This record gives sequence, C-alpha cells and structure tokens, in this order.
Amino acid sequence: MSGGSPPWIDSDAPEAPPSANGELLFGAPWEARAFGMAVSLADAGCFSWDEFRARLMEAIATWERQAAPGTPYPYYDCWLTALRAIVTEKGLGGAGDLALRAEALAARPHDHDHG
Repeated sequence: MSGGSPPWIDSDAPEAPPSANGELLFGAPWEARAFGMAVSLADAGCFSWDEFRARLMEAIATWERQAAPGTPYPYYDCWLTALRAIVTEKGLGGAGDLALRAEALAARPHDHDHG
C-alpha cells in the first residue's frame, strides 16, 4: 500500500499505525500485507472498522500489560493479533486461509490501486 492512511483511520488515535509526514511506515513486507488484509477485509464488509479497531486496542492493551520495561513497541504484531482474532471470530477461515489471502495480496502489482 502506498499513500496515507485510509480516511477512516484516525491518525491521532492511540491505535493509529506508525506514520511520518502522513505516510504509513512499515518495517517489513509482512507488516504492509497484514495492514492490507485488514483494510481489504473491512472494505469487503467482512467486519466493520470499529470491530477491528476494538480487537486492535485489546491486543495493544494486552501487550502493554505484559511487556517488560524498555521493550520496543511491536505495533504490527498487535495488528496481526487483532486480525487473527477477528478472522477467527467472524469465521472467515483458519490460518491457512489467512496465509492464502496474504499471498494473493502480495502477488498484486505494486501500483494495482492507482489509476
């Protein structure tokens, strides 16, 4: 994904993705794929963004309770935890289905969403 956050992501919210100068930051390709999966599933109506956001906030809170002091904040690990939780909750498939979806997203051309 390129560009800024989707308009329904509040960039000032505590659960907002890492960004700089309005651009999302990903430290590894899997982070961008996990982000893309959540966005595409929400866009497809598989769950609402508010439902995903609630799972993300739960995952972040759990990490905050369990993390040792000074541990780097693993934002996209929390994102992936939330995605797995909502996919399971909604009966959208198991881990294998999620992996297949990730592969399909990764196979799309770089500028697939630009005009």
